[in-house]
This record gives sequence, C-alpha cells and structure tokens, in this order.
Amino acid sequence: MAEKKKIISGFYNWTFLVIVVVAVILINIVSSFVYRRIDMTEDQRFSLAEGTQTFLENTKGLKGRVNLKIYLEGNLPSEVKHFRDAIEDKLKEFKLYAGDRIEYQFIDPHEGTDDEQEALFQTLFAEGKGILPMQVLYEKDGASNKMMLWPGAVIEYDGSTANTIQFLPGSRTDQPYRIPDINGMVPNAINNLEYMLVSSLRRATAESKKRIAFLQGHGELQFKETQRVRAMISPYFAITDIELNDSIHALDNVDGLIIARPRSEFSDKDLYIIDQFLMKGGRLMCFLDKLNLNEDSLRRNGQTHTMRYDLGLDNMLFDYGLKLQDNYVLDTECAYRIAPYAEGGRIQWFYHVLGSPTTHPISKNLENVSLPYTGEIQFVNNKEGVALTPILTSSTNSMVTGLAPVVNLMMPVNYGENPQLAADPNNPLNQKCLAGLAEGTFDSYFKNRIVGKFANDPESGFKDKSEKEGKVLLVGNGRWIANKYDSMPDNRGGFRYRPKQLNNLQRDEDMMRMRMQHFFGNQELFQNMTDYMMGENSVLDIRSRQIDMHPMDKDKVSEDATFYKIVNLLLPIGIILLLGFAMNFIRKRRYA
Repeated sequence: MAEKKKIISGFYNWTFLVIVVVAVILINIVSSFVYRRIDMTEDQRFSLAEGTQTFLENTKGLKGRVNLKIYLEGNLPSEVKHFRDAIEDKLKEFKLYAGDRIEYQFIDPHEGTDDEQEALFQTLFAEGKGILPMQVLYEKDGASNKMMLWPGAVIEYDGSTANTIQFLPGSRTDQPYRIPDINGMVPNAINNLEYMLVSSLRRATAESKKRIAFLQGHGELQFKETQRVRAMISPYFAITDIELNDSIHALDNVDGLIIARPRSEFSDKDLYIIDQFLMKGGRLMCFLDKLNLNEDSLRRNGQTHTMRYDLGLDNMLFDYGLKLQDNYVLDTECAYRIAPYAEGGRIQWFYHVLGSPTTHPISKNLENVSLPYTGEIQFVNNKEGVALTPILTSSTNSMVTGLAPVVNLMMPVNYGENPQLAADPNNPLNQKCLAGLAEGTFDSYFKNRIVGKFANDPESGFKDKSEKEGKVLLVGNGRWIANKYDSMPDNRGGFRYRPKQLNNLQRDEDMMRMRMQHFFGNQELFQNMTDYMMGENSVLDIRSRQIDMHPMDKDKVSEDATFYKIVNLLLPIGIILLLGFAMNFIRKRRYA
C-alpha cells in the first residue's frame, strides 16, 4: 500500500512538473509573438498618446507599408544600447495599432568589408542631408577608444526611401562626444522618441499637404524674416506667399492664412476677401503690432513716443470676438536688457514680456514665449457658437500702459530690485491675455454692410455666415516669429539671405552676454499653432503631454542611504532563507 502511494505521489509530482515546464514554454512562445505592456504610472508616460494611436490606426493616412532601418546595432556602449532598446519597445507598441503596415529592422553599419562600409556611410550621410554620424570617445581596458555611431533611421514607404530620422545629434570629427555627454542626451531623446517617430512617419506618408499662405502687400514680414519658421512647417504644409490684388478668388486654394506684422491699411476689398475666406472654413492667424516704436530712437534718447498703426482690421476682428488694445503689457516675467547706467549693468525690461503658456494644447508645457512690445487682447462680442480661449497670458505681477505710451529706459530702475507692478501681485485677475483664439461659426463682418443687389447675386458667392467651422487666432505681437538674418551677395548681382547662427526665436543676445540661463518657446508655439489651426493634431497632443519628473530628495538619500543599502542586501537573502525553511518544514510535515 505504501509503495502504491509512493508511485501515485511520484506520478503526480512529475505530471505537475511537466505541466509547469510546458506552460512556461508556451507562455514564452506566445509572448515572442504578442507584445503587451500594462502602464501603471499616473501620467501614463509609457503609453502611446491618443493622437499617435489615431494616426497608426488610420488606414487612409497610412495606406502602404512602412519599413524603418535603424542603424543602431552591434557592439554599442551600454548607454546607447539602452536607447536602442527603447526604440524597439516603442516600435513594438506602434505595431500593436498599425499591424503589418509598420516593419523595422536594426542594422549594424560596421558589418561587411571596408569598401561596403564606406559605401553605406556615404549613402546614409547623403552629403549632410541624411543621418549625421556621431563620434564617441570611451575608456576600455585603460585605453581611450573612438567609435563612430549612426544614431538614426531610414524610412522606406511603399518600397522607396521617403526620409530619415536623427535620434541623437551628430558631431564633428574633431569634437567627439564622451560618455557623460551621452548620459545627458539619452533621457531627453527617449522622452521625445514618440514625437520624432510619429512626425517622421507623418511626413513620409503624406500624400497631399494643406496650403498655408503668408499674406503680402501691406508691409508684412518678408520671406527673409520668416525663413526659420517656414522651414519648420514646410515638411507638413505647402507654403506660399500671396497678394490679394483685389481678386475675390485670391484665397480659393488656401487652407490657412498668416498675416504677420502688417504696417499699412487694408482696403475694404481686402477685408471682404479675408472675411469670405473665413466664412468658407478658412483658418486665419494674425500676428499684429498696434503700435510703432523706434528702437534706435529709444537707445539714442533714452525714451521715445509710440505711434498707432491704422490697419483697418480692428472692427472685423471685433466682430469675431477679439480686440487688440493700443497699449503695451508690462510684466516682471520678462527678459533682461544691458543697461550700463543701472546697478549691475542690466535692467528687467518689462516691455519684453515672456508670455506664460495656458492649459490649451497649443501652448501647454512650452517654455515661455518671447514677446517684445506686446499688446493686450480682450475677448468681446461673445456670440453663440463662438468659443473664445486664451493661449498665452502675462504673469500675475503685470499691468498695462496707457494708450500709445511713451517708452522710457529709466522706468524699470524706479521699481527697485523687487518690482511690484500690480497692487496684488499674486492675484490671477492681473493676468493679461497676449494671444487668443476664436473658433466656431461666425457671422460675416459684411452682413448688413453691403448692398442687397451684390449680396443676393449668385455670382458674387457672398456668405453671410460660416458654412464650416472657422478659426481665428490673434497674437498681440507681430515680430515674435521674425528671425534675424545675414545677407550675402549672389552671382546675379543681388543678395541672398539666411537666418543668423544665433537663433533669436530661442535665445536673446543680451541675456547670453550676461550669461543668463534662458530658452524661449517661440518655434514650438508656432509649430503647435499651425498644427492646431490646420487640424493636424496627430502630433499636437504628444508635444503637449505632461510627464512629471519626480527628482530624488537628495537630503533623504544622504541620510538614509546606509539603511536602504542594508535592506537591498539582506531582504532578498532573507526571503530566500524563509522560503527554504518553509519548504523544508512543509516537506517534513507531509512525509513524516
């Protein structure tokens, strides 16, 4: 009888062992084909954004097959290997939504003969238009070693090369990066990985582009002053310049219209063309200066008067719900200016406001926006069917000047080291709107303003109300997208222009000279603005996601370091010993 129980017990144990082994093998086989991950973080940092999921699931936007060739493989430093694995994890998530329409492979660019490697390098580099190589210096076995990486990918769409992605910055051969430099780059690159991938896929698979026109003919910013922002959005939109020339059909093939710092008056015909463009569902972006200030006169005399621009746009924008005042906003959240006469050689230049982002997706999570000499926007004439939303505001310690003020360089000095521009500097009611958005169905500005004979003529095509949802965005500053530029003579006796090396949309020259840490969000705001206005929101929510970085409490780490080291060392050993004693106790009780 005892022998029989022993045989049954042995059969049971071996059967259980076989079932466990088979289950483990099956789980591993299934997991190699099925990728699933549960994100339990509060801010969902390891999940794809909603816009990404929509883009990947959209078979109309992603019709053909995309193949990514990522050239990060081989004997990589551990820091780069970690980034390489992060790319693969993200692409696995992409495939959950896109399926077989996205394929990828990791390639070691250093495989093959020297000639084959050199040919591949030339192809990848593409005369500086492809992937830029990255030279890395690292220590191994007491010797200094140099490695050349190609931290990028080539995207092929429907069998042909579409574009490339640069995951990490390239380096000059005489200035290689070191491992500590890589440690600083990789976390930021991982955070931006989803945006880089989606924006590159969007650019590679786009069959048609919506058309954005920069209006000309009223003293607006010229091509040379907008080269930098045009280059940002040109991969996603068709960019052109346009003059109205009294043609009622001038904007027929335009989806978005940018009016950037006009300085002469709009005629009634121009206003009618723009109004009807909006009634047809067009997207209107106005960046306006209401006051003219002579900066040279201010530097020379220490003060200067301001003069109004009579643009003729005010009444039309008022009907849409937006009004730009003839004043300046002053804010303690501002840029600094070199001033030899002031203590410390600098002053807070209240007139150079650093606009604060709101929670709207256009500006959410961006750096403050540089707005020199900006006016206040007010929401007016709020009609049913039109939503009015602030995009940028001043801080709570701000105020406005009178109409057409005199600007004086000595004014900030009178406020001392801790300036208080508002009576209650912490009151949110002090915040002034610097950029506002109106969206919905609008009534035409020319409704009841033109003769019935013209309005009722079918050939005129007059629309007294929006036939589609329209959007109007107004920024109380006309120069916030203007880049400074250099001129160079060309072969035809003229000049060609290029933006200056110092990007004034991100950095201020005076503040750099004073070695003040700062960064402006002008470029990112313009990119978000065009995406939102044109309805291209597949990447907008990726850029505006809030991922909270929780820094370590250094004091607590220093105080409790020994305790946590002991816990990490002894706890695993204690658990193993406890399990061992428990198993031994159970075995004795069972077979005693």
